[in-house]
Amino acid sequence: MSLSASPWWSPERHADRRPFLLARQRIQGALRAFFTARDFIEVETPILQVSPGNETHLKAFATELEGPDGARAPRYLHTSPEFTAKKLLAAGERRLFTFARVFRNGERTALHHPEFTLLEWYRAREGYEALMRDCTTLLAITAEAVGAREFHFGGHVCDVGEAPERLTVAEAFDRFAGIDLMASVGADGNDRDTLWHAAQARGIRVAADDGWADVFTRVMVEKVEPHLGIGRPTILCEYPISEAALARPKPTDPRVAERFELYVGAVELANAFGELTDAAEQRRRFVQWMDEKERIYGERYPIDEDFLAALVVMPEASGIALGFDRLVMLAAGARRIEDVLWAPVAP
Repeated sequence: MSLSASPWWSPERHADRRPFLLARQRIQGALRAFFTARDFIEVETPILQVSPGNETHLKAFATELEGPDGARAPRYLHTSPEFTAKKLLAAGERRLFTFARVFRNGERTALHHPEFTLLEWYRAREGYEALMRDCTTLLAITAEAVGAREFHFGGHVCDVGEAPERLTVAEAFDRFAGIDLMASVGADGNDRDTLWHAAQARGIRVAADDGWADVFTRVMVEKVEPHLGIGRPTILCEYPISEAALARPKPTDPRVAERFELYVGAVELANAFGELTDAAEQRRRFVQWMDEKERIYGERYPIDEDFLAALVVMPEASGIALGFDRLVMLAAGARRIEDVLWAPVAP
């Protein structure tokens, strides 16, 4: 049997992967020490949830919860610990972090795995700029743990010892695609035709039935993301409000959201929010996303009413989800995410 076809548990293949796995252990220990030193509490969140999350394109694993009386209720494996973490903020926790096993269906590539680890942390009553500083420090700590300041992936090199470049989405569209994004963005809705024609004029393939979000994503994937985190990390911030997810509007410009993503070597590592605490607005977004999911995929996920109730009493906060396996992969020099997992999911 060739090495490439051997199972992950074969001694030869495990020996090849073991340096990556030991690097994983060192990195996790160093990051735990970082949070503990800053008065964060490590929490554990339940995997079984009433709702797996309500973003349109997320695909969840569904199951059933059977009660002692035989009654059955639908449940899902969570795609993020976010809902539970925010309930803990509502309960009174001020700083918390978790290494959460999460599950997303339909995802298996060099950078994706159906079961993976998200490192999430939250700061109550602190702005999302604090999370940007955290990211800079965490990258430096990770580099120290593996003894390598430069991270390599896909032919790209990123010096994580350099301060990240902070770039707005609008600035990135202008620099890498030559598109004035904000000409198509409004606080109450986007101008699909303006963005569609701008993308077409720049040679980006667009279809007649593409909506604004379709064109936005295509420009991001084809023109913007390949340039991010090259040479030094990139913090891409101020997403259009329609792409806010669970982030709140920027107080000085409601057309954009307090959302940023961290990129290293053209790989998205983290997604952060100044957290939305307006339960009515969050419900509106959930319903809109689920209507779109039903239109595209013919299914919808329930809304976690308990989560919306918690938002009413949750303090202002900032939170971030970082792909821990991706971080290890980049830091250790692995080529695939499965190389840094102790036991990958069977294909």
